[in-house]
Amino acid sequence: MKRSAVATAVGLCLIGGGFAIAQQQPLEPVQWDKRRLDQLDRNVRRLERALTQRNAAGQPVLVEPDPEVVVLQGQVSILERRLGDLEATFRRVNGDTERMTFDLDEANRNNTQLSARVRDLEQRLEKMQEEAELNAPVVANSPTGDAAGDLQAAMRLAGEDARRGARALETVVVTWPDTPQAKEANSRLGDLHIANRDNASAVQAYAAALSGWPRTPWAPETTLKLAEALRATDRATQACGALTEFTRRYNETATAQQKTRATQLRTRAECS
Repeated sequence: MKRSAVATAVGLCLIGGGFAIAQQQPLEPVQWDKRRLDQLDRNVRRLERALTQRNAAGQPVLVEPDPEVVVLQGQVSILERRLGDLEATFRRVNGDTERMTFDLDEANRNNTQLSARVRDLEQRLEKMQEEAELNAPVVANSPTGDAAGDLQAAMRLAGEDARRGARALETVVVTWPDTPQAKEANSRLGDLHIANRDNASAVQAYAAALSGWPRTPWAPETTLKLAEALRATDRATQACGALTEFTRRYNETATAQQKTRATQLRTRAECS
């Protein structure tokens, strides 16, 4: 490093001894080998000795800085300052980004909690509306304008939603009283009560369906279901009475399976 600095200094200019290095046109690239390197080393050594002698003789060598180097150093200094400003800006942006990310995460958590509460409130409101609708008094209403059509619609609904279906069947009974469709609607209501293990309500529905002992295809089966519901509610005597009516009114139209069930029910109810 020392030799290179000395060579550069001498190459730029020698002030104090009247020496000046004339500018020359660029030369062809030098092919460095051992011989040339040794020669360069010897020349550098001679320059070092000459500089030492001039310094010792009170004739110091002053090296003028290259203007291009000075400009370049200034540009480097400006770039370093700009780089420092950019680093500070990046740090500030990173800090802002971290704060924004935290705020966004917090907002997402709050939104999730609020969404859950809204869904819960919506479900509770729907349940309240459904309960209010299902518990409201049943009034006459005919969606189809026809008893048979209303009954079919109610039965389809009962297959999808038991509670709404039950209300639709009750509406048929209220809308079309004293009709075959009202009696069948009561029979279907009895089936829904049995499915809910409400034998007492099933007895009332089956009894309403069999009022007047209708001669319909569903009547024998409904009579057996009435007998079963009566026995399940500890009314064996009434169950035996229903079985007696089954034999007297529906024995001719009943199937073999229904007759077998009637015999089994008499045994279980201990009918005389």
